[in-house]
Amino acid sequence: MSDSQNSSAGGNGFHPLSSATTEGDYTLRRQAMVERQLRKRGIRDERVLAAMLSVPRHEFVPPELAGEAYDDRPLAIGHEQTISQPFMVAAMAEALQLSGSERVLEIGAGSGYQAAVLSLLAREVQTVETQEALAVSSRERLRRLGYDNVRVHVGDGTLGLADQAPFDAIVVTAAAPEIPPPLVTQLAEGGRLLLPVGTAEEQRLLRVEKRGGELSTRPLHHCRFVPLIGQYGWKPSGG
Repeated sequence: MSDSQNSSAGGNGFHPLSSATTEGDYTLRRQAMVERQLRKRGIRDERVLAAMLSVPRHEFVPPELAGEAYDDRPLAIGHEQTISQPFMVAAMAEALQLSGSERVLEIGAGSGYQAAVLSLLAREVQTVETQEALAVSSRERLRRLGYDNVRVHVGDGTLGLADQAPFDAIVVTAAAPEIPPPLVTQLAEGGRLLLPVGTAEEQRLLRVEKRGGELSTRPLHHCRFVPLIGQYGWKPSGG
């Protein structure tokens, strides 16, 4: 599973960018992304905007797509997974309302991009990826880039990480047919759970908050993510 909107195939195991574009060029593109795609569309949390400005998105896509890393769309990262549109990453991070002290669980590590953004907003990020190859490459990438408060696990994300619970915030970066019960159980009192719920073709991003053991749910954006595979998600294709 992976952070995503529209799914398509692509490579993985990517490494530092090509020499055709300089770091200064990427910095300018990242600044334009933050101003045009995020701030002008209503992202107001300055910590989220600063994190999006800091994380080098081009390091989290295959080398042949590095020049498109700051475009206003998702990009393929392999294994039928994608890296989400920048606005969706920022909108999800903002909706979690992180102050910096939280323990966050992410379901769907993908290339590690959203985990990197969250790592600048929270104390600790635990992320679960069902595709072992993606987990291995994202773990190496996050370590190489210095995001030391992220831990990448391989497993069924719909089951969460019971041995690490509770979590102050949980974000699911793949589409679920319903809210996985283990994630509700692992959410701390006062915690926020963010996930896309709906059909395999179209979903609504939901913000769920736990207060007094009760859940309150608020719908946010319409979206389209790759399917969440697992016991409380969708069955693998052909399975």
